[in-house]
Amino acid sequence: MKTALSSLALLLGLLAGCGEAPAPVPEVPEPIVQGRQLRFPAGHPQLALLGVTAARAASTVTLELPARLVWNEERTQRIQPAFAGRVAAIQADVGQLVKPGSVLAQLASPDFAVAQADTAKAQADARLTRQALQRQRELFDAGIVARKDLEQAEAEAARAHAEVARSEARTRLYGGGGTVNQQLALSASLAGVVVERNLNPGQELRPDQAGPGVPPLFVVTDPTSLWVQIDAREADVAALRPGTRFQLAVPALPGQTFEGRVTAVSDAIDPATRMLKVRGVVANPERQLKAEMLATARVERSLGAGVMIPAKAVTLRGNGHAVMVQVRPGVFESREVVLAHEGPREVLVASGLKEGEQVVTENTLLLARQFRIAQEEARAPTANPAKPPEAAAPQGAANR
Repeated sequence: MKTALSSLALLLGLLAGCGEAPAPVPEVPEPIVQGRQLRFPAGHPQLALLGVTAARAASTVTLELPARLVWNEERTQRIQPAFAGRVAAIQADVGQLVKPGSVLAQLASPDFAVAQADTAKAQADARLTRQALQRQRELFDAGIVARKDLEQAEAEAARAHAEVARSEARTRLYGGGGTVNQQLALSASLAGVVVERNLNPGQELRPDQAGPGVPPLFVVTDPTSLWVQIDAREADVAALRPGTRFQLAVPALPGQTFEGRVTAVSDAIDPATRMLKVRGVVANPERQLKAEMLATARVERSLGAGVMIPAKAVTLRGNGHAVMVQVRPGVFESREVVLAHEGPREVLVASGLKEGEQVVTENTLLLARQFRIAQEEARAPTANPAKPPEAAAPQGAANR
């Protein structure tokens, strides 16, 4: 019985072994290196992953430069206290429209009262000298006093008049009237909007508190015009001159562009950043743009000889650059190139590439790595095959 069961199990195993085996997966042949070219077999699946773009003749390129919006300093007033005092009243707040002469705040200032008192004293002295001059003229006409006495009175009257003009101009500059009331007015000298306020009721103020790093009490500006601070590279100096037009794009306002104009270019390169400071102005009638917004300034620049290709087609090779050129379908060549301009999206190739040549723009790094690996494998020495062992001599011959 055991023998019969064993035979049956062996028969079933043989029948199971006679089943059809799965079809073998065909191996994809690897690309080969011939000189400076990497050749793929026809229909290789990797070819579908490699996108190519034709190099085009250079005409103009759009420079994209980082920029920042700031207040137009030609239309901005920063107000600081001219005299020490205490804030008595605040009459303007952030966002309020003001006109020239609008009072923003009132200070109670004993120091300003001293200036007002000086004006009052000068006015009193001037009245006294005018009266003395009038008497001297009457006495001179009557032949009682000498001419030198009259001239001295005239000189004193002129000095008193000059002192009145000086003191009145000083108090008038800070909003003081003809009375001594120690009320110092902080006023706007231009039309605009209050965009910053840094004082509170009852706050004590002193002129020596103002300085670098200390915010002003008020900032009044015209926000319908803004300055644009642009950081440019050394190579972009030729494209940025006073009067050059540029387009301003702001990430916070997608789909919108604003027209700007370069007004000033620095004469020195920043030694720390190696960037050139450029200032422009942009109109902002709708007040959509805000100060301290980050933006991108786009400037059209005319290029010289060369061809333009996408920046993603270029790879680093040591201290230089290289591209992968499709010589014909399935055949790629590594080419060293010299760049004349590097932009965020496109680069200008001065030499090493001709117009119309196809460069790889998709999976460029993958192809370059595969090319390098294939070259290393091609240069690797081939191991010598082991020599077959010598045939053993017949035992009879050894005995002889």
